[in-house]
Amino acid sequence: MCGRYRLSRKDRFAQYFEVDPFDDFEPRYNIAPTQSVTVVRQVDSARYLTTMRWGLVPSWSKDTSVSASLINARSEMVMEKPAFRDSFRSRRCLIPANGFYEWKRSGKTKQPYHFGLNDDDLFAFAGLWDRWRSPGGKTIESCSILTTTPNKLLSDIHDRMPVILPQRHYEAWLTAPASEGERFQEVLVPFEAERMRRYPVSSLVNAAQNESAECAQQIESVPDQASTGFLFDL
Repeated sequence: MCGRYRLSRKDRFAQYFEVDPFDDFEPRYNIAPTQSVTVVRQVDSARYLTTMRWGLVPSWSKDTSVSASLINARSEMVMEKPAFRDSFRSRRCLIPANGFYEWKRSGKTKQPYHFGLNDDDLFAFAGLWDRWRSPGGKTIESCSILTTTPNKLLSDIHDRMPVILPQRHYEAWLTAPASEGERFQEVLVPFEAERMRRYPVSSLVNAAQNESAECAQQIESVPDQASTGFLFDL
Protein backbone atom coordinates (compact mmCIF):
# COMPACT_ATOMS: atom_id res chain seq x y z
CA MET A 1 0.00 0.00 0.00
CA CYS A 2 0.97 3.62 -0.33
CA GLY A 3 -1.16 6.02 1.70
CA ARG A 4 1.21 8.95 2.19
CA TYR A 5 4.30 10.20 0.40
CA ARG A 6 6.45 13.26 -0.11
CA LEU A 7 7.87 15.29 -2.99
CA SER A 8 10.18 17.77 -1.35
CA ARG A 9 12.98 18.40 -3.84
CA LYS A 10 13.12 19.65 -7.41
CA ASP A 11 16.84 19.54 -8.17
CA ARG A 12 17.52 17.20 -11.10
CA PHE A 13 13.77 17.01 -11.75
CA ALA A 14 14.24 17.77 -15.45
CA GLN A 15 17.13 15.31 -15.64
CA TYR A 16 14.99 12.47 -14.33
CA PHE A 17 11.64 13.23 -15.91
CA GLU A 18 12.57 15.30 -19.00
CA VAL A 19 10.20 18.06 -17.97
CA ASP A 20 10.78 21.10 -15.78
CA PRO A 21 9.14 21.34 -12.33
CA PHE A 22 6.36 23.86 -11.85
CA ASP A 23 7.58 27.44 -11.41
CA ASP A 24 5.69 27.66 -8.13
CA PHE A 25 7.04 24.34 -6.81
CA GLU A 26 6.81 24.06 -3.05
CA PRO A 27 8.20 21.11 -1.06
CA ARG A 28 5.50 18.75 0.19
CA TYR A 29 6.24 16.37 3.05
CA ASN A 30 2.91 14.69 3.71
CA ILE A 31 0.87 14.17 0.54
CA ALA A 32 -2.45 12.47 1.32
CA PRO A 33 -5.21 10.75 -0.67
CA THR A 34 -7.72 12.93 -2.58
CA GLN A 35 -5.22 15.82 -2.63
CA SER A 36 -3.82 17.31 -5.83
CA VAL A 37 -0.54 15.65 -6.84
CA THR A 38 2.15 16.16 -9.48
CA VAL A 39 2.03 13.74 -12.42
CA VAL A 40 4.16 13.20 -15.53
CA ARG A 41 2.46 11.88 -18.65
CA GLN A 42 3.28 11.76 -22.34
CA VAL A 43 1.32 12.77 -25.42
CA ASP A 44 2.92 11.74 -28.71
CA SER A 45 6.62 12.57 -28.29
CA ALA A 46 6.27 15.23 -25.57
CA ARG A 47 6.13 14.84 -21.81
CA TYR A 48 3.88 17.05 -19.73
CA LEU A 49 3.72 17.90 -16.07
CA THR A 50 0.23 18.26 -14.67
CA THR A 51 -1.71 17.90 -11.43
CA MET A 52 -4.34 15.30 -10.69
CA ARG A 53 -6.47 14.14 -7.82
CA TRP A 54 -4.87 11.22 -5.98
CA GLY A 55 -7.53 8.52 -6.00
CA LEU A 56 -8.76 7.25 -9.34
CA VAL A 57 -12.23 8.18 -10.55
CA PRO A 58 -12.96 5.88 -13.53
CA SER A 59 -14.56 7.60 -16.51
CA TRP A 60 -17.71 5.49 -16.11
CA SER A 61 -18.25 6.28 -12.41
CA LYS A 62 -21.53 7.87 -11.39
CA ASP A 63 -19.72 10.19 -8.98
CA THR A 64 -16.37 10.75 -7.29
CA SER A 65 -17.12 8.78 -4.12
CA VAL A 66 -14.89 5.86 -5.23
CA SER A 67 -11.79 8.05 -5.33
CA ALA A 68 -10.57 7.46 -1.75
CA SER A 69 -10.76 3.68 -2.18
CA LEU A 70 -8.79 3.69 -5.45
CA ILE A 71 -5.59 5.45 -4.38
CA ASN A 72 -3.71 2.19 -5.06
CA ALA A 73 -4.02 -0.52 -7.70
CA ARG A 74 -2.64 -4.04 -7.24
CA SER A 75 -0.29 -4.51 -10.19
CA GLU A 76 -1.12 -8.22 -10.48
CA MET A 77 -4.79 -7.44 -11.12
CA VAL A 78 -4.85 -4.27 -13.23
CA MET A 79 -5.59 -6.21 -16.41
CA GLU A 80 -8.70 -7.69 -14.79
CA LYS A 81 -10.22 -4.92 -12.68
CA PRO A 82 -12.69 -2.69 -14.61
CA ALA A 83 -11.57 0.37 -12.64
CA PHE A 84 -7.97 0.05 -13.88
CA ARG A 85 -8.01 -2.08 -17.04
CA ASP A 86 -8.43 0.66 -19.65
CA SER A 87 -6.04 3.02 -17.87
CA PHE A 88 -3.39 0.32 -17.71
CA ARG A 89 -3.65 -0.14 -21.46
CA SER A 90 -3.41 3.47 -22.51
CA ARG A 91 -3.23 5.96 -19.61
CA ARG A 92 -0.05 5.26 -17.68
CA CYS A 93 1.87 7.97 -15.85
CA LEU A 94 4.79 8.67 -13.54
CA ILE A 95 4.18 10.08 -10.06
CA PRO A 96 7.38 11.77 -8.82
CA ALA A 97 8.37 11.39 -5.16
CA ASN A 98 11.38 11.17 -2.91
CA GLY A 99 9.88 9.25 -0.01
CA PHE A 100 6.78 7.49 1.29
CA TYR A 101 5.41 6.39 4.66
CA GLU A 102 4.10 3.17 6.13
CA TRP A 103 2.86 2.36 9.62
CA LYS A 104 4.01 -0.61 11.69
CA ARG A 105 1.57 -1.95 14.25
CA SER A 106 2.97 -2.93 17.64
CA GLY A 107 0.25 -3.69 20.15
CA LYS A 108 -1.98 -0.62 20.28
CA THR A 109 0.63 1.56 18.61
CA LYS A 110 1.14 2.26 14.91
CA GLN A 111 4.60 3.71 14.38
CA PRO A 112 5.16 5.62 11.12
CA TYR A 113 8.29 4.95 9.08
CA HIS A 114 9.75 6.84 6.16
CA PHE A 115 11.07 4.95 3.12
CA GLY A 116 13.24 6.38 0.38
CA LEU A 117 16.40 5.88 -1.62
CA ASN A 118 19.75 5.73 0.15
CA ASP A 119 20.72 9.16 -1.17
CA ASP A 120 17.22 10.66 -0.74
CA ASP A 121 17.06 11.14 -4.50
CA LEU A 122 13.96 11.50 -6.66
CA PHE A 123 12.15 8.46 -8.04
CA ALA A 124 8.81 7.71 -9.66
CA PHE A 125 5.87 5.54 -8.71
CA ALA A 126 4.19 3.67 -11.56
CA GLY A 127 0.80 5.33 -11.94
CA LEU A 128 -2.44 5.13 -13.89
CA TRP A 129 -4.79 8.00 -14.66
CA ASP A 130 -8.30 8.61 -15.96
CA ARG A 131 -10.59 11.50 -16.85
CA TRP A 132 -14.10 11.80 -15.41
CA ARG A 133 -16.81 14.24 -16.44
CA SER A 134 -19.77 15.10 -14.25
CA PRO A 135 -23.30 15.45 -15.63
CA GLY A 136 -22.81 19.20 -15.26
CA GLY A 137 -19.67 19.18 -17.40
CA LYS A 138 -16.99 19.36 -14.69
CA THR A 139 -13.83 17.43 -15.56
CA ILE A 140 -11.61 15.70 -13.00
CA GLU A 141 -8.36 13.97 -13.88
CA SER A 142 -7.24 11.51 -11.22
CA CYS A 143 -4.57 8.89 -10.64
CA SER A 144 -3.68 5.76 -8.72
CA ILE A 145 -0.33 4.33 -7.57
CA LEU A 146 0.42 0.72 -8.45
CA THR A 147 1.53 -1.63 -5.67
CA THR A 148 3.38 -4.93 -5.55
CA THR A 149 4.67 -7.39 -2.95
CA PRO A 150 7.09 -5.86 -0.41
CA ASN A 151 10.85 -6.11 -0.48
CA LYS A 152 12.72 -7.19 2.65
CA LEU A 153 12.88 -3.61 3.91
CA LEU A 154 9.07 -3.44 4.14
CA SER A 155 7.99 -7.04 4.63
CA ASP A 156 7.75 -6.78 8.43
CA ILE A 157 5.56 -3.67 8.16
CA HIS A 158 3.15 -4.22 5.28
CA ASP A 159 2.26 -6.89 2.73
CA ARG A 160 2.34 -4.35 -0.13
CA MET A 161 4.64 -1.57 -1.32
CA PRO A 162 4.33 1.00 -4.10
CA VAL A 163 5.90 0.13 -7.45
CA ILE A 164 9.03 2.25 -7.89
CA LEU A 165 10.01 2.21 -11.54
CA PRO A 166 13.71 2.22 -12.49
CA GLN A 167 14.44 5.21 -14.70
CA ARG A 168 15.31 3.00 -17.66
CA HIS A 169 11.64 1.97 -17.86
CA TYR A 170 10.11 5.46 -17.82
CA GLU A 171 9.89 5.85 -21.58
CA ALA A 172 8.29 2.47 -22.21
CA TRP A 173 5.86 2.89 -19.30
CA LEU A 174 4.62 6.18 -20.72
CA THR A 175 4.50 5.24 -24.40
CA ALA A 176 4.08 1.48 -24.96
CA PRO A 177 0.91 0.56 -26.88
CA ALA A 178 -1.93 -1.37 -25.30
CA SER A 179 -0.82 -4.56 -27.04
CA GLU A 180 2.35 -4.58 -24.96
CA GLY A 181 0.67 -3.98 -21.60
CA GLU A 182 1.08 -7.51 -20.33
CA ARG A 183 4.86 -7.36 -20.56
CA PHE A 184 4.94 -4.74 -17.84
CA GLN A 185 4.24 -7.42 -15.25
CA GLU A 186 7.97 -8.11 -15.51
CA VAL A 187 8.86 -4.63 -14.24
CA LEU A 188 6.05 -4.11 -11.71
CA VAL A 189 8.11 -5.82 -9.04
CA PRO A 190 9.59 -4.85 -5.65
CA PHE A 191 12.35 -2.26 -5.85
CA GLU A 192 15.78 -3.38 -4.66
CA ALA A 193 15.89 -3.13 -0.87
CA GLU A 194 19.65 -2.54 -0.96
CA ARG A 195 19.06 0.81 -2.68
CA MET A 196 16.61 1.98 -0.01
CA ARG A 197 16.61 2.96 3.64
CA ARG A 198 13.93 3.35 6.29
CA TYR A 199 13.72 5.18 9.57
CA PRO A 200 11.04 6.04 12.14
CA VAL A 201 9.37 9.45 12.05
CA SER A 202 7.13 11.28 14.46
CA SER A 203 3.35 11.05 14.68
CA LEU A 204 3.11 14.44 12.95
CA VAL A 205 2.70 12.58 9.67
CA ASN A 206 -0.47 10.94 11.00
CA ALA A 207 -2.50 14.08 10.31
CA ALA A 208 -2.78 15.33 6.73
CA GLN A 209 -2.87 18.95 7.81
CA ASN A 210 0.74 18.64 8.98
CA GLU A 211 2.94 19.49 5.99
CA SER A 212 6.19 20.67 7.56
CA ALA A 213 9.62 19.15 6.95
CA GLU A 214 9.41 17.64 10.44
CA CYS A 215 7.09 14.98 9.02
CA ALA A 216 10.04 13.38 7.24
CA GLN A 217 12.67 13.87 9.94
CA GLN A 218 14.12 10.80 11.61
CA ILE A 219 13.40 10.42 15.30
CA GLU A 220 16.02 8.98 17.61
CA SER A 221 13.82 6.37 19.22
CA VAL A 222 10.51 4.66 18.67
CA PRO A 223 7.84 5.64 21.23
CA ASP A 224 6.91 3.31 24.06
CA GLN A 225 4.90 0.38 22.64
CA ALA A 226 2.34 0.73 25.43
CA SER A 227 1.28 4.17 24.20
CA THR A 228 -1.83 4.69 22.16
CA GLY A 229 -1.46 5.44 18.47
CA PHE A 230 -3.44 5.69 15.27
CA LEU A 231 -2.72 5.12 11.61
CA PHE A 232 -3.55 8.44 10.05
CA ASP A 233 -6.20 11.09 9.87
CA LEU A 234 -7.33 12.34 6.50
